[in-house]
Amino acid sequence: MKVATAQQIAELDRRASEEFGVPAATLMENAGRQVAAVVSRLIDQRDARRVAVLVGKGNNGGDGLVAARHLRKRPVEVVAYLIGPETDLTGDAGKALEAARDARVQVNVVGTARQEDLEDWLGQADVLVDALFGTGFRGPAREPAASMIIAANRSGKPIVAVDIPSGLNSDTGRAEGPCIKAHATVTMGLPKVGLVIYPGAEYVGQLYVADIGYPKDLQDHPDGPTRLVLADMVRSRIPPRRPDSHKGTYGTVLVIAGAVGYSGAPVMTALGALRVGAGLVKVGVPKAIYEIVASKITEGMPTPLADEDGALAPEAVDQILDLAETATAVAVGPGLSAVHGPAEVVTALLRTSKPLVIDADGLNVLAGRTDRLPRSAPTIITPHPGELGRLLGISAADVQRDRLQAARTASASFRCVVVLKGARTVVALRDGEVFIIPTGNPGMATGGMGDVLTGAIASLLGQGLDPLSAAYAGAYLHGLAADMLASDRGQVGMLATEVANYLPTAIRRVQTGQYQDPIIRLRD
Repeated sequence: MKVATAQQIAELDRRASEEFGVPAATLMENAGRQVAAVVSRLIDQRDARRVAVLVGKGNNGGDGLVAARHLRKRPVEVVAYLIGPETDLTGDAGKALEAARDARVQVNVVGTARQEDLEDWLGQADVLVDALFGTGFRGPAREPAASMIIAANRSGKPIVAVDIPSGLNSDTGRAEGPCIKAHATVTMGLPKVGLVIYPGAEYVGQLYVADIGYPKDLQDHPDGPTRLVLADMVRSRIPPRRPDSHKGTYGTVLVIAGAVGYSGAPVMTALGALRVGAGLVKVGVPKAIYEIVASKITEGMPTPLADEDGALAPEAVDQILDLAETATAVAVGPGLSAVHGPAEVVTALLRTSKPLVIDADGLNVLAGRTDRLPRSAPTIITPHPGELGRLLGISAADVQRDRLQAARTASASFRCVVVLKGARTVVALRDGEVFIIPTGNPGMATGGMGDVLTGAIASLLGQGLDPLSAAYAGAYLHGLAADMLASDRGQVGMLATEVANYLPTAIRRVQTGQYQDPIIRLRD
């Protein structure tokens, strides 16, 4: 699903009107009607008797007034609170105000009302509709809107946001001042970037994407490089299982991982690869931890490699290259330790023509030596913010401030697919296109999760998927497996191996269409 910026939505509005003859008033009418439909569900669920609509000066306020008019068809009292004089509402929004009055919507101008009065007024409502600011808003909110936002949040009543929670930057997902914490958000046409990345996703509640009458050609093909990965995208990428297949059909993954103190890393990487369907998984580990790893891996094929001081030695390179000969994908990095031997191993693998997934210490040994990274063979790197910061020469905080741009920069610089891990994992291509992964939960913030992800992605790469598809499908399924585990057992105490063991169930649910993404589409 395409994800839009504020500028892209403004262009969509312009082209819908100028090139396709869709009046802005029609879009506003459809938007308000869709908002009213969502609010009506809350009215029914809560036996609500009073709805308060918070109305801003622009078209977002107009959408709210249209919703107010439609809600008057229900047996509820509807009160609109305007943050400015009625004369501020002009054009289509002004007409929406007149129509709302005609429908007996009570209209009050907030003016310089005290905070206590605002809280009293909104506290009398059962449901609130936030139509203060739209996608063009840039914060922080000024008075009286700021006080209205605070009062709405303090009311404890469910809030339905129109297009985007007021106070939220629709492009960055950041709130620079008070921001509506919505129970649900009805966004128009396409999801906005700030709604599907953090911290913005925390303010959204249930996300509805409403069809408001944009021409299909425009909505399906807006200019813009950002997408939200949904189940149907992943379903089409999962390799089918043919009746006449055998283990060789589904690729051979070579895992190079581990050191003394990190014997679990190769085990979890191998498990991730096996659970996503790799036919064979070979595991190369330092001789010092071979017996530990061999005792934990049943279906994989571990091999002891030359080591020194508990980590891979440079002498292991020839052994690894021999193992890689029959591999269809190689995963390198988890738990290697950032010393001389592993650095030699990573450098040697970069010179091969094998599809490669690089994680953890495989990336750390490249910090300051990223000139070795661009290669002609398929390459995926899977950094967390700290690792990506070291590769780019910036701080983890800088990466987190604009995760999409950091991933884009890295992909362009290193000419590979970048999987930036974290809340709402980002997959980036070097042409600037990014894919946002909506699955996953805080229970994944524990050791070993990244190792399982590396194995899952390497498995799909080894089964013949292109690097982009392997990256976003692997990340999506990994997050979904964790969501399913959390649903069954809760987020606290979640283990990486448990997530790996849920991967086949996650795949089955996606393949059979049993899993529905948490985004609800509202059709006209």
